[in-house]
Amino acid sequence: MTVNLRPLRVAAHVELASLVVMLANLATVHLAPVSSLMGPTHGCAYLFVVVATWRVREAPATARAAAVLPGIGGLLAARRLGTPRAAAPL
Repeated sequence: MTVNLRPLRVAAHVELASLVVMLANLATVHLAPVSSLMGPTHGCAYLFVVVATWRVREAPATARAAAVLPGIGGLLAARRLGTPRAAAPL
């Protein structure tokens, strides 16, 4: 069964980009409008990545564990889900 990973990959990239913007904002000028926009964006993308990964029935435990890591976890989970599993020896 083939699973469409495009929404997961998009959400993972949005999650990482929003985290980078939030941390850059915190380290520089700390503008409140940027924080109030990026915080919910990051949170929603993070939740989408976790739920989308956990809904894949064939997802290995390593992909599910990686999905809960903030920032890079979504990309790691998408990579893990995108690689075909090795066939079990007979």
